[in-house]
Amino acid sequence: MRVPQSAQLYREAVRNLNTTLTEPVERQEARARQVTMRRNIVMTSLHSGLVGQLVLCAFAVALSTTGAGAQAPPLPAPTLEQELATEIDRFVEADRVAPPARCQVLFVGSSSIVKWKETLAADMAPMPVINRGFGGSHIEYVNRWFNQIVAQYRPRAIVFYAGENDIDAGKPVERVVADFDEFMARKTQALGKTPVYFISLKPSKLRFAKFPLQSQVNDAIRARAAKRSDLHYINVVSPMLENGRPKDIFVSDNLHLSSQGYAIWTRVVRAALLPNTKAEARSCHHAEQP
Repeated sequence: MRVPQSAQLYREAVRNLNTTLTEPVERQEARARQVTMRRNIVMTSLHSGLVGQLVLCAFAVALSTTGAGAQAPPLPAPTLEQELATEIDRFVEADRVAPPARCQVLFVGSSSIVKWKETLAADMAPMPVINRGFGGSHIEYVNRWFNQIVAQYRPRAIVFYAGENDIDAGKPVERVVADFDEFMARKTQALGKTPVYFISLKPSKLRFAKFPLQSQVNDAIRARAAKRSDLHYINVVSPMLENGRPKDIFVSDNLHLSSQGYAIWTRVVRAALLPNTKAEARSCHHAEQP
């Protein structure tokens, strides 16, 4: 095994030092100076080697620690718009595979429509329905994807529920009403006089502090419905309240409806749709004829 240079120097210095006892004083002094110089070289070499090794070890440890502990920065959480776009893509793909029949009653809006999907068809029978609710949506997003989730179905009627999330997100009443006005404008341009049934923004235990603002939106839509033959206002607020407070008709989050809550909606919405549905179906099928 090769002996390191620093060790060789040290051994030679020790050997030379032992021989100085038999030499003349002059040579001893000269040799002592030589030994001191070599000893300094040895110590410097040893010290430099140790420090270098320590530096290298520390550097290696730092690299290994950095490699093991470092992680790629987390991806940003998807925005609401991105999440909703994913749902819209699923609707588009489902429609491509199995296009729904035209002239059905279209239910569109936020999570209160989404969570109605299990019983909606039975609750509205014999009226045929399409459910295009997408959770967390605002009116502006219904407008953004109007062509994909409204216009293409050529419905006989549209049941609309959105605006509650808008208010909860801090949008002013005027903005929410303006977004609904835009929806009606898009509907008129694409679907003519197809009727829209606006379900009033519902009171809930979780968001009851927003109820005054919700009521302002409801009042504005009700006033518009009084002036338009293609807009109907469905009041679900009154049957959902008891002594001025929301009834116990919600699931554990105190926001979304329980089966008892949907029973109220079923009764009220059916009462609004049934008197007109046959005439609306005839009008829709007539419009679809070439």
